Amino acid sequence: MTPRTHAPTAPATSVRTLWVRLADAATAITPHSMLALVNRVAIAGIFWMSARTKVEGWFTISGSAYALFRDEYKLPLLPPELAAQMATVAEHLFPVLLVLGLFTRLSALALLGMTLTIQLFVYPDAWPTHLSWAGLMLYLVGRGAGSVSLDRVLGIR
Repeated sequence: MTPRTHAPTAPATSVRTLWVRLADAATAITPHSMLALVNRVAIAGIFWMSARTKVEGWFTISGSAYALFRDEYKLPLLPPELAAQMATVAEHLFPVLLVLGLFTRLSALALLGMTLTIQLFVYPDAWPTHLSWAGLMLYLVGRGAGSVSLDRVLGIR
């Protein structure tokens, strides 16, 4: 005796159809340009706020920022003074470029590299936070800035 196979019942089909419609609606109301803009502003905000803790006034790198790189961060291969300067400039420059949507893929890639450095050498236990940042940046590296950007205006992919 062979087992009988049953065709899907009507309620299961209607639930699937409803789910597909909801998924299609979600896709329609979250276009790439909106996701890219939100990701750009979100990741820019994180790094900009970090950058502002490293300076006094408009753009004088604080003594506490140098001390942080010397005493806590201790990056290999770079003197702490140079690392502090590079990080402070990068954390100011790339967020501005992201908000403008200018050189978005490059900016996201640069901040992704910083995130990887922080993860590997500074705060290895902070991987959940760094992974969430990486998700935002990988989207931007892979898909670009979207239509609400200077990249689009200038024809930069």
